Amino acid sequence: TEILLKIAFLSKRCFNPGNFWHITDLHLDPTYDQSRSPEVVCASSGKQPAANAGQFGDYVCDSPWHLINSSVYAMKDILPDPDFIVWTGDDTPHVPNEDLGEQKVLQIISNLTHIIKQVFPSTKVYSALGNHDYHPKSQLPAGPNNIYEQIAKMWQDWLEPESQELFKKGGYYTEKLLGRPGFRMLVLNTNLYYDQNKLITNMDDPAGQFSWADQVLTEATNNKEKVYIIGHIPPGFFEKKRGKPWFMAKFNERYLDLIQKHHSVIHGQFFGHHHTDSFRMFYNSKGSPIGTMFLSPGVTPWKTTLPGVVDGDVVTFYLNLTYANAASGSWEKEYRLTESFRVPDASPDSMHLALERIANAQWYLQKYYKFNSVSYDLTECNYNCRVDHVCAAREVDFGMYEECLVKEGTAAIYGGFLSLLAVAASLVLANQ
Repeated sequence: TEILLKIAFLSKRCFNPGNFWHITDLHLDPTYDQSRSPEVVCASSGKQPAANAGQFGDYVCDSPWHLINSSVYAMKDILPDPDFIVWTGDDTPHVPNEDLGEQKVLQIISNLTHIIKQVFPSTKVYSALGNHDYHPKSQLPAGPNNIYEQIAKMWQDWLEPESQELFKKGGYYTEKLLGRPGFRMLVLNTNLYYDQNKLITNMDDPAGQFSWADQVLTEATNNKEKVYIIGHIPPGFFEKKRGKPWFMAKFNERYLDLIQKHHSVIHGQFFGHHHTDSFRMFYNSKGSPIGTMFLSPGVTPWKTTLPGVVDGDVVTFYLNLTYANAASGSWEKEYRLTESFRVPDASPDSMHLALERIANAQWYLQKYYKFNSVSYDLTECNYNCRVDHVCAAREVDFGMYEECLVKEGTAAIYGGFLSLLAVAASLVLANQ
């Protein structure tokens, strides 16, 4: 029960294969100091005791610098020359707004930007903002502001001039994929759709991002481009807490419409925010799979405080925090998607097959559940757990998700009832 950290790597199986890193939710906590008493090791613990604090961190704290440094250098050791890096945000610690402030937020983002540039000086980075990459957190505005302006300057080596201007206006941009003719990256600021963002409640299209994305994808279709979409907060529901969405309902619906309209050119979606390893399926009106969104877990070992809580292959890497703190251990491969779920690739058809196996076979469900928390939670995923995970992965639409809960819940209860009858029958036979 000591593994929660991961960085993900995906390789495309196509005529000219390539590789890229996906890192997310680094959540650097500059206050981390293992020499202090357990209650004050880090500000992000909220005074929960960090009883096992070591140089690489503790599960009640966000990332110390030593862990960030280790993760980036591990990327360099494992895959030193990726085609590019995807970085999907959330860089500051889980602390009250009054403990941060705008300058501290910018300094943390600057420090993380610096180490990535230092270790990967010639690698293109496509970076999206997280809800913790602003002050006050989650309140990202739908227009120009100082933080967008300053981050655009920090990332100017990674951004083309037109991208910088777009980023300053709304925190989003698009570029042709470096060195890959016919491919495009679409970087979204989905914090503009977050149900905790009070600034966008009465807006229909914050910063005009939906209209802009629709235009970009329409032009990509006309130009026969393939598009990857990245962002921080995903649509749909959190698989670890039933009925917990991230988007406001109207924005969730518009995002779904966008994917369904343009799915033929969208070849992958990569998001973070959950701190768990999961995926989301997108289907057309006939129920055929048309897209997959991959959700990568965070580098931070911090545990959530929520109550109750495309073609190619994905390989994930982790650090055993307990062993590392005991002066041993290294970043290692946890699993390869195609091997673990017996699918040929990470296409929508294959991920649909993987989901059906997870939904219908306890062995696959338990394997997925183990990977979901990076082996932190090894308890049995019971029928309620199965319903939560299967419905979150299968249905991004709010209404369809609720229908899935009823349908799968009824099936689970019926299945459990039949199991009880079978047990009762066996007991009767045994006593005859």
